Amino acid sequence: MLNKIKQLAHQNAQEVVEMRRHLHRHPELSQQEYQTMEYVASQLRKLGLEPRTGIGKTGCMAMIRGAHQPDDYCVALRADYDALPITEDTGLDFSSENKGVMHACGHDMHTSSLLGAAKILTSIREELYGSVMLIFEPSEEMYPGGARMMMEDGLFDEVIPNEIYAFHCMPEMECGRIGMKKGLYWASTDELYWTVKGKGGHGATPHMGVDPILIASHIVVALQQIISRNASPMMPTTLSIGRFLGEGRTNIIPDQVKMEGIIRTFDPEWRLQAHDKIRKISSGIAESMGGECDLFIDYGYPVVQNDDDCTQMVHNNAVDYIGTDKVDWLEPQMTAEDFSFFAQKIPACYYRIGVHPKDTPFVALHRPNLLIDEQSLELAAGFVAYNAYKALLQHRK
Repeated sequence: MLNKIKQLAHQNAQEVVEMRRHLHRHPELSQQEYQTMEYVASQLRKLGLEPRTGIGKTGCMAMIRGAHQPDDYCVALRADYDALPITEDTGLDFSSENKGVMHACGHDMHTSSLLGAAKILTSIREELYGSVMLIFEPSEEMYPGGARMMMEDGLFDEVIPNEIYAFHCMPEMECGRIGMKKGLYWASTDELYWTVKGKGGHGATPHMGVDPILIASHIVVALQQIISRNASPMMPTTLSIGRFLGEGRTNIIPDQVKMEGIIRTFDPEWRLQAHDKIRKISSGIAESMGGECDLFIDYGYPVVQNDDDCTQMVHNNAVDYIGTDKVDWLEPQMTAEDFSFFAQKIPACYYRIGVHPKDTPFVALHRPNLLIDEQSLELAAGFVAYNAYKALLQHRK
């Protein structure tokens, strides 16, 4: 079956590339993926499947029922398909036609690969011992996240999968490689929103007001002690301020400053403790300097925790598929993913597939010049299908 799946992946490779290019040309932002949803649904109907659309507003799901024991075991496969508010700068012939929107996180690659895997799996339906749930998730890039939205909208009302798998493209990893990690892999993430209030006035008479820019600056510096002096050095934590807005002028001190940032970690208990410390430091500094500070913490995605057994199976299957020398055990990353909501409910593995084109400079995700080696699509579609086939096979009766 391994060789058959590889052969099918090779036969379908150009079609998967064309689907990826279509999605890349027509990116849509989170919670706006109506055309993407309809495109994916149309591709699934071509395979004889009956997709459900509109789950979690713009999500899509379809079932592939194997010829053997279709009701005994279910493996779910997930891909995300929202894009980012980034203006593309790749020079590709199939660059985004939606100005200011780009698939800069590889979700076009994820979705086209899963569509390719779906074609393979429908082709070998007679060899499947169970069912495969195909989940095409919207809004991964925007809280509360498509995974949560889809589950709240009844994604698993009829069938609860026994296992769930997803991959993310990895520009740091050369095309042709697969990597994974057992246990804690991606961090939790929470968004932080401050409003620092003072009393504005003329820049020449700062003593007559309360300078919120100075207060906010002290808060930014003081918050770093949460990482350096409160977080355990054995527990990775990051706290970053990405927006600092004080709308005065050269000679005008504003009444308030707006700040935005994130905190990420791997420990749920420390996560809550850090929230408390951020609040106390922020309000304490503001009050001591004569101002006020309002802080809103948007409780975001939990940590991605891979199931040991599922991850070991992915590793074993990857070794079968591409060889030991091309399979990597990975380190934890501070990036975050709403696949974590699925992994909290169902044994899961979130793994990586390399997409770095050889002999080219490294470009990170979420950059306007991100390039993906399209040879990775054949590997991704084939391996996703093979892993699902093997996951079902081990539960046959």
